[in-house]
Amino acid sequence: MRTLCSSTLIGEFFIIGFAGLVAMKEPDLTMGTVWTVSGVAMFLCVALCGVVTRPGGVLLGWALQIALIASGLVVPMMFILGVVFAALWWASVHYGKKIDEAKARFAAQADAA
Repeated sequence: MRTLCSSTLIGEFFIIGFAGLVAMKEPDLTMGTVWTVSGVAMFLCVALCGVVTRPGGVLLGWALQIALIASGLVVPMMFILGVVFAALWWASVHYGKKIDEAKARFAAQADAA
């Protein structure tokens, strides 16, 4: 699960950075505000890569997905990208758990043999 979820989060890292560049063109936002919010979100993406398998890690990932969708209020394209990445996050968690279970079964079979 860790590999799939981390891959999704690193993809989000780059998307958030590019969205920050687009948001800088908004006349109502200062560059400091844009990069503070974007920087915190980008840091969370990287930090979550390390804690995704710990208790609450997946839940924090879902909170990040909701924030990514909500960022569509500033950069409208983020509504679409947020939904796409939320779907990727679901798939990463869902199929990642299945892969982890299969690996555990194979390891148990190898130990028994």
